[in-house]
Amino acid sequence: MSKDITGGCCCGSVTFSLEDDFKRFYFCHCQQCRKLTGSAHAANLFTGPGNIRWTKGEQTVSRYDHPERAFSKAFCSHCGSALPCVSQSGKFLIVPAGSLDQAPAKAVDAQLFCKEQAPWYEAGVAAVKLPGFPG
Repeated sequence: MSKDITGGCCCGSVTFSLEDDFKRFYFCHCQQCRKLTGSAHAANLFTGPGNIRWTKGEQTVSRYDHPERAFSKAFCSHCGSALPCVSQSGKFLIVPAGSLDQAPAKAVDAQLFCKEQAPWYEAGVAAVKLPGFPG
């Protein structure tokens, strides 16, 4: 039996819960994921399409479906935070790991499209680690 896990957006307009029952967890370095996240890679968990209960603000969720490729992004229409969405195929619920309030039990399975990795990624991972903004 999987435990419940919660998540939501940065401004608190949208919240959800789901079972911590993820089948896959990928870091994707492709150009599209970098553009959609504004970061070095996307961190997405995959579960069944019905594994979500919107507890607040479902009507605030906006969605972008790429017109020529099979990728989508759901986000809070107020703050822009990435949120879960059902894949265009309808086979998976894709959950941005950063939208979760707790760490999932699932470990990362793989990093995808590493040939498209941002040229600054490795230097960023090796950079000095600080607990907050520099003083």
